[in-house]
Amino acid sequence: MTPLGIRVLRAGALRFTADECGEGPLVLCLHGFPDHRRSWRDQLPALAEAGYHVVAPNLRGYEASSQPQDGRYYVASLAEDVAAWIDDLGAGRVHLIGHDWGAIVGMATANLVPDRVASLITLSVPPVHRIRAMLHHQPSALMNLSYIGFFQLPRLPERALLADDGQAIRAIWSKWSPTWTCPEMEMRAVLDTFAQPGVREAALAYYRHLPKLWTPEGRRSWALLRAPIQAPTLALTGALDGCMKSALYDVAISPEHFATEVVMKRLEGAGHFPHQERPEAVNRLISDWLAAHS
Repeated sequence: MTPLGIRVLRAGALRFTADECGEGPLVLCLHGFPDHRRSWRDQLPALAEAGYHVVAPNLRGYEASSQPQDGRYYVASLAEDVAAWIDDLGAGRVHLIGHDWGAIVGMATANLVPDRVASLITLSVPPVHRIRAMLHHQPSALMNLSYIGFFQLPRLPERALLADDGQAIRAIWSKWSPTWTCPEMEMRAVLDTFAQPGVREAALAYYRHLPKLWTPEGRRSWALLRAPIQAPTLALTGALDGCMKSALYDVAISPEHFATEVVMKRLEGAGHFPHQERPEAVNRLISDWLAAHS
């Protein structure tokens, strides 16, 4: 098995710890919420063996060294981090793989620096600007997304996430992936990440910055998300997703919202964390996609 290493990526004054594996074309793996870079532990060695240089960083705010003094957690800011990582890694182009919030950041990055993104793979979150049309098609999905409103409250969500040994985070994972249980060792690692100073505030700031359309960076972020995605895109959804219902993809994945190729694959028996629930199937889909777009 290809050995796993750790490196530090730079974006301006911020520093991001990343897991790294393999040599070849660059693949950046972007985690979601409530998660961290270990989300990709099953993908790094498999993709390295397939001939890729795979790097999985913690996103902005998920450690003290990447928490900006100005408190900016706009999607545009997150995409700029990814663009800086590509430069820091000395790569001309990159394949992006993003899960949950990482998918949102990947879509924005593909439109921020389209000449640098060879392809995009998203897991568990379709294009978010289509949310109104998606909910019109599947109004019951609104209940699944009610947590976003709760996250807009001050201070209370930060306290709730880790109360009672992280019961709220554990419940999120259980609800979003109802037929799978995260291994306790991995759940403990997630809770340890969220127990670090400033991490809960940063992670929740992603949600709190998203509706800030009254700010220039908020409007810029939504412009990146609304534009047709410039990279060839593979969109993966778990059929049992308890967060972003898989049926929403039937509305969200439409060719007119993509500037080039888009393919949607539904993984039976998987929920919101398909790359952890069904790693062999996901790795096979990713490897086939990368081979066809490298």
